[in-house]
Amino acid sequence: MIKITANKKLYFFRKYLDIIVISALLILINSLLKLEPVNVLSILISIIFLKKLYPDLKNKPYKLLNLGLIFICFFVVSYFIIIKYNSVQFLPFCVIPMLTMLLFDESIIALLLTLTCAISVAILNGNDFYTVVIFLISGISAIMLSKGIRRRIEVIRTGAIIGLIQVITLFFINSFKFTNPLDYFIFFANGILCGVVVMWMHALLEHPFKVATDVTLLELADFNHPLLQRMIMEAPGTYHHSLIVGNLSDAACKAIGAHALLARIGAYYHDIGKLQKPEYFSENQNLNESKHDNLTPTISKMVIMNHVKEGAELAKKFKLSPSIIDFIEQHHGTSLVYYFYRRALEGKDEHQKVEEEGFRYPGPKPKSKETAVVLLADSVEASMRTLRDPSSAKIEELVHKIINNKFIDGQLDACELTLNDLEIIAKVFIRILSGIYHNRTAYPQQEAKK
Repeated sequence: MIKITANKKLYFFRKYLDIIVISALLILINSLLKLEPVNVLSILISIIFLKKLYPDLKNKPYKLLNLGLIFICFFVVSYFIIIKYNSVQFLPFCVIPMLTMLLFDESIIALLLTLTCAISVAILNGNDFYTVVIFLISGISAIMLSKGIRRRIEVIRTGAIIGLIQVITLFFINSFKFTNPLDYFIFFANGILCGVVVMWMHALLEHPFKVATDVTLLELADFNHPLLQRMIMEAPGTYHHSLIVGNLSDAACKAIGAHALLARIGAYYHDIGKLQKPEYFSENQNLNESKHDNLTPTISKMVIMNHVKEGAELAKKFKLSPSIIDFIEQHHGTSLVYYFYRRALEGKDEHQKVEEEGFRYPGPKPKSKETAVVLLADSVEASMRTLRDPSSAKIEELVHKIINNKFIDGQLDACELTLNDLEIIAKVFIRILSGIYHNRTAYPQQEAKK
């Protein structure tokens, strides 16, 4: 009985650890700066609301602790700027909504954090209502303008537009009068400064927060990247396979509302572990011979399975984002290396026992929609190579068979894909694969030669 109670307390502590840590930091800062308790209260209400709104944070691109740290840094900076300059004009407020959108791409989260920051700054500035109005308008504008940013220059341009919006808002608040031209200039420069700060900070926070922004993903999409160049030269079959998996994953993710660009780039790099021994993988082998002909099934499956571990190590060496490493580690889940498992069963002695678990990848299973889609696309594309006469009916049958097998095997248990999502994914795969692998009509002169 005591053990059960202790376990419950430990579970409660782990579940609400982020709230406990953020609350402790806020109370400490509040007491050191001798501020009103209403600051802590408003922030804690927002955190609790966020915890209830998104109860399962495991598969989200953000964590409450990350958001809490962003807010606390902003809060401390705001306090010292307001104390020193006695004005909010020099406060780079729109850094918060822009940074949140770039890092996590969650409009609701960015809006909630913007509202909390606006209220906190207004309290610090002597309960000034107009402060809330200016920063809420500019903050909401920043959220809308930051959606889908893919180039660094767009961050600066967004900052300039936000500065202009702040100038217009101040003009309306001052009843259409230019009271002090310097104030308008400062608010405009404030917006540009926000763009510069965000461009610098988002690159700094990507790795510790374990996220990859669209800006970074597009940089990884450059085929001059050393890893992709190595694949072109050393493992051309794997490179071609990765491109097709990327196209399948991108289209499928767009169809189900997942992060298409992340899935595409994850697919480009999911098989980089094959660079260590490219000749042991069928897509890079000579058609007349195989390296596995002289190996036992146990050794062969170890070589095949090791490409996941070696890929993760190679990605860390080249400092790829943790979100890309997830694709490398999860693109097989705990699937069975079926071919070598069957070979082991066929060649076993009478008293020899072949365990299925020994022929399964170590995992983990896909934890997001994007990694699950890449797993399915990888399996489907690899299986397409076994079709000798790929008609539309055969392609459709194969796609449904692969997806059903992965579902029954439990490889999709840890992600959020629904049955409806799987049906949409299957249709997208069939459409694209039918266009790639369709039969070609023989020309008359070809018939004559035959």
